[in-house]
Amino acid sequence: MSLIELKNVSKIYGLGQTSVKALDSATLDIERGEFMSIMGPSGSGKTTLLNIVGCLDRPTSGKLKIGGRDVTQMSTGELNALRLRKLGFVFQTFNLVPTLTALENVELRLSLAGMSGFEQRRQAMKLLKLVGLERRMEHRPSQLSAGERQRISIARALTNDPELVLADEPTGNLDTAIGKGIIALMRDLNRRFEKTFIIVTHNPEVAQATDRVIYLKDGRIAGEKRKR
Repeated sequence: MSLIELKNVSKIYGLGQTSVKALDSATLDIERGEFMSIMGPSGSGKTTLLNIVGCLDRPTSGKLKIGGRDVTQMSTGELNALRLRKLGFVFQTFNLVPTLTALENVELRLSLAGMSGFEQRRQAMKLLKLVGLERRMEHRPSQLSAGERQRISIARALTNDPELVLADEPTGNLDTAIGKGIIALMRDLNRRFEKTFIIVTHNPEVAQATDRVIYLKDGRIAGEKRKR
């Protein structure tokens, strides 16, 4: 059974003559443990597809299954619970709380799982060490480089031990060398812990570092490429 199954998924924004079909009849299976990317020009539907897979948005039509469960029939509460249990998110703009330290930013996400304060700190320290920030835990985002901030975001995405990590342009605010380091870190996590990664990118070098590339154009899946 595939981890993710999309069948004829479409997303339309607006009504009547002002409507825009952001995603058009997308059909796609994603297996557990894949390290893949989604590419396409601006407006091709990349982020829309990621948001639907991440249960941040609902499709207008079609079906989406995660782990064999049809999430298109779930209530808002059920979707929230699914994201909390099974999904992790990494964003281009990091989305860190500027007044909190690296450790506190990760602890904040852990608090949603109902952990005790001691357990939150222990787990947050473990995750920050995993991403190479054991010496930067007490620094606030403004005191850290862009690459270090993205590493905090990755640590935060792993707090619920997710099956699937969704990364929206994770190297978009980074220079080439630091971006390569972030993708290498994600690849290491994919291999060591068998996490499934879906990376939205416009960067061909990032896409080439993944095992499978899905190409979008005008809201449609225009093709794919797999490494041999």
